[in-house]
Amino acid sequence: MKNLSILIIFALIGFWSCNQAPQKPKADPFPGLLDKAKSTFSPLPASADNPDNPVTAEKVILGQTLYFDNRLSKDESVSCNSCHDLQTYGVDNDPTSDGVGGQKGDRNSPTVLNAAFHFTQFWDGRAKDVEEQAGGPILNPIEMAMPDQEAVINRLAAIKGYQEMFAAAFPGEEQPVNYKNLEKAIGAFERKLITPSRFDEYLMGYEEALNNEEKKGLQTFMDVGCTACHSGTVLGGNMYQKFGLAGNYWDFTSSAKVDNGRFLVTNNESDKFLFKVPSLRNIEKTHPFFHDGSITDLGEAVKIIAKLQLNKDLTDQEVSEIVTFLKTLTGTVPEELAKAPEMPV
Repeated sequence: MKNLSILIIFALIGFWSCNQAPQKPKADPFPGLLDKAKSTFSPLPASADNPDNPVTAEKVILGQTLYFDNRLSKDESVSCNSCHDLQTYGVDNDPTSDGVGGQKGDRNSPTVLNAAFHFTQFWDGRAKDVEEQAGGPILNPIEMAMPDQEAVINRLAAIKGYQEMFAAAFPGEEQPVNYKNLEKAIGAFERKLITPSRFDEYLMGYEEALNNEEKKGLQTFMDVGCTACHSGTVLGGNMYQKFGLAGNYWDFTSSAKVDNGRFLVTNNESDKFLFKVPSLRNIEKTHPFFHDGSITDLGEAVKIIAKLQLNKDLTDQEVSEIVTFLKTLTGTVPEELAKAPEMPV
């Protein structure tokens, strides 16, 4: 009797199963999107190596200490972190930054996060890498205002703690406390400032890392043509582009000053209004936008850049979709690197 009951149950289950309509797999609302994204972008690597400056733990801690040390400025009031605050995604969220004596520069301070992946440094590309860039602001009379390299090194060499740290970071050198090594140390530290985000998980094949609204934003971003400039590992940072292909940028940004861009470095007429294309990594957090910090709202910046560079008038819906995608590029600053270490004495 028991066996008969079991047979009846199995028969009923089989009958019920056979009478159920087969479940159709859900159609992918964004077919081919991931493959297209993979052909346009690439995930952030785990490291940003420079064969001329191998990253070591000793260099990184020295560079981190120098980065946060106000003593690198003339009146000991400004550090690298003052303008590139690692607690606020490597920027100070001001249109232009305050230097020694409250002096203001002409350009917005770009984020240092992921900067080591850029093909050149500064808005006008006047430094080839983060090592060369690190030495510039210290001697800039508006920024940190040290008179010359010798004054910087004399100040550091008088600090016993720095003597020991430089010796550990550059073993075997007779005079390790020198300006080139300062640049290398800060550069090594900045090469650790890498902020992967959910978008990297998506590019690595985890499609659930983005929701459908974010995928729609990615699709709109690519369909509109933003990838003409914003592609690759950091979605930018890999070319120069004239700001204002379809009009004068200052007519749209109400900029207080017209900046000739890379022309000021090369004196080539063709370089007028040419700037390095900024990375879109962490763009949600690194306002205000453009080289002069003239626009504070990300949606407005998207609308302006589409008109100036692509001659397209985006709808509010398109802007909203793109902004939704851009927020997936926000990563996390490595906690152990974002705070000031103990200063040497």
